[in-house]
Amino acid sequence: MHTIKLKRVYESAEKTDGYRILVDRLWPRGVKKEELPYDWWPKDIAPSPDSRKSFGHKAENFAAFEMAYRAELEANDFSTEFVDHIRKELESQTVTFIYAAKDPKINHVVLLKEWTETQLKK
Repeated sequence: MHTIKLKRVYESAEKTDGYRILVDRLWPRGVKKEELPYDWWPKDIAPSPDSRKSFGHKAENFAAFEMAYRAELEANDFSTEFVDHIRKELESQTVTFIYAAKDPKINHVVLLKEWTETQLKK
């Protein structure tokens, strides 16, 4: 099985990215749709607007955001379909979650990757 990578949408796409999934609910600022290579945009797996706004990409809000987003993932009716789709793609190629957040460590994508990898082991 291949791996899940993380990459900002503002970084150049590479062949080694494999299957590119935009995991943000909103389209990235300053990026034209025809200029962003991606294979899938499952908006429903991204944090809810309320969670995203309360987090505000501030480090001091991250712990509360993490708890809220994990709860959303567990309750999300789309989660099973999302994980099944990732599992299928990982059989043949790398999957890259692409996102717009500036901080590569304090964002929802880090949590989504960790959660997805846990689900894949079940």
